[in-house]
Amino acid sequence: MDRDSFRGAYPDRCMQATGLIQPLYTFYAAAWSDLTMDELRTDRNGMVVTNGSADSEALILVDEADREVGHLSKRECHQGRGVLHRAFSILIFNAAGEMLLQQRAPSKRLWPLYWSNSCCSHPRRAEPMETAIHRRLSEELGVRCPLHFLFKFQYQAQFDAVGAEHELCSVFIGRCTDRLRINRSEILAWRWVAPEALQEEMTGRSSRHFTPWFMMEWERIWRDHRDAVLALGTEPCQS
Repeated sequence: MDRDSFRGAYPDRCMQATGLIQPLYTFYAAAWSDLTMDELRTDRNGMVVTNGSADSEALILVDEADREVGHLSKRECHQGRGVLHRAFSILIFNAAGEMLLQQRAPSKRLWPLYWSNSCCSHPRRAEPMETAIHRRLSEELGVRCPLHFLFKFQYQAQFDAVGAEHELCSVFIGRCTDRLRINRSEILAWRWVAPEALQEEMTGRSSRHFTPWFMMEWERIWRDHRDAVLALGTEPCQS
């Protein structure tokens, strides 16, 4: 069943995303079950088991004020309606002021094949945010660059029965001219897009192809931080 067929057959199965400032958002989830499973391997008895190396990472649970309240595995944080945890989202721009978009790999448990921001992830247990954002930028894109904090927001987005995102997400932007070294296990495809062109996509029919957290953060960026984003296309390069 493709995405459009699923939307017609199951109009009540949707993902809802709410922010502290943003109004209620509703998104329909894709039902591509063959694309939402983790990579599989077999044990010595021939039994299929999941590759849980990343899913077993301990993430940082927080309250609505971003105070640490505990730790939980990545898999458990995203089960059911999700458990509120600390996260980050990075938007990278090139010398021309274009933003890097990535298409999530088909092996992703949540929102596989959806287009999203340049890089996003979570700090691990006892890992400072500053360390986490640069670690993940290197792991996914193979680059390093200065990053600047913009804001943080809380949201919950449900991906049908597979699970959900429930995050207090810090948003960072940066300008980078390094050559990308894409991690193909995380990213299927990528492209550069001008902010004005992205805004047109976000407000048109193409918006259904984007992840919910990216849509929420971009709306706020375009509304409150547009000058900072557009300035990245005129500033001197920093690497």
